[in-house]
Amino acid sequence: MSTDVTAKSPAPAPPGKSGGAAAGGGLLQLMLDGLRRNMRQYGMLIALGLIVALFAVWTDGVLLEPRNVSNLVLQNSYVLILAIGMMMVIIAGHIDLSVGSLTAFVGAFAAVLTVQHDVAWPVAVALCLVVGAIAGAIQGFFIAYLGIPSFIVTLAGMLVFRGFTEILLEGQTLGPFPDSLQKIGNGFLPETGPETNYHNITLLLGLVLIVFVVLQEVRDRKRQQEFSLDVLPRNIFLLKLVSIVSAALVVTLLLASYKGAPIILLILGVLIVGYGYVMRNAVFGRHIYAIGGNLPAAKLSGVKDKKVTFLVFLNMGALAALAGLAIAARLNAASPKAGLNYELEAIASAFIGGASMSGGVGTVLGAIIGGLVLGVLNNGMNLLSVGSDWQQVIKGLALLAAVGFDVWNKRKVGS
Repeated sequence: MSTDVTAKSPAPAPPGKSGGAAAGGGLLQLMLDGLRRNMRQYGMLIALGLIVALFAVWTDGVLLEPRNVSNLVLQNSYVLILAIGMMMVIIAGHIDLSVGSLTAFVGAFAAVLTVQHDVAWPVAVALCLVVGAIAGAIQGFFIAYLGIPSFIVTLAGMLVFRGFTEILLEGQTLGPFPDSLQKIGNGFLPETGPETNYHNITLLLGLVLIVFVVLQEVRDRKRQQEFSLDVLPRNIFLLKLVSIVSAALVVTLLLASYKGAPIILLILGVLIVGYGYVMRNAVFGRHIYAIGGNLPAAKLSGVKDKKVTFLVFLNMGALAALAGLAIAARLNAASPKAGLNYELEAIASAFIGGASMSGGVGTVLGAIIGGLVLGVLNNGMNLLSVGSDWQQVIKGLALLAAVGFDVWNKRKVGS
């Protein structure tokens, strides 16, 4: 006797209940997957926001006062400039230990030209940039064409440039600089337009920046979609845009309510936009990623690795010269002891900002974020009267945590 068994399909879920929950769960999972894939890119940005929020609370809001935000930009300008060049060096698979000594040497050279020999400051600035580029090119020649490891070459450069600094200054501090040169490190944009409670030019520049960033983000997303690349889910992308616009607007209002945007901030903005474009879109930037990510494959693809390495170090020398001018102008004097540990701060900024020890990974924006993390830590701990000994401990732990997070993230993605 046979039994006829009929399989019954489950009844459909009532609308708005199980089906809605499944859809919501799918959307949540999609957002989590998007965040997980982009954790390297946004992890330090989230960390920077948390650090700013914590120190704002611990300092009773002093951290975010307009005067302090302006000082934060001025005090950390040299680190951010160096971090851009150092990020490129690390992406190419190298390291540069000489940038601190080179900034001191360029500051000393500028002081000798303007203070002792009355050279016009624009001429002095141009000569200093050329000297920095030549110093970087010499090191790049030894590294790229003679095959000497960058660690050895730049370690030698650190000693040589420090010695030349003391020779130029004869062991003494030299200053003051001309007023026009001082404005590179301490100056602000002039005030124009109608009487308001804010700096009008700063407000205008902030709005232009916000529009530019939003258009750039939308353009990049469309381009990635055209090439069938992974992009952030729409909701996360909109959240990202809102966060960027909010942060830029807050900083703009804070700067505009004090003296306006510092001149060095405009220089930094030009560097960030220019180098960001080079690393994202230019052939030279792609070649830097290629030789750092897989040198044999890059050679087989026709990349001139020696030329690229040479130009990377030449560029680092020029940026070190610009940083040296900025810090000397801010201090209004050149000192034999200037630039101490600057190379370590630049390297730390790059690694905190997402650079990889193996090369081939990193962004200009990441370097800026890493530099800001260190800058906010320094400024916040100074406001809380934390001793310099504990500041070193905390910054060292922050660097270790950033690199450890990078290693963990690689293993997580790989698994």
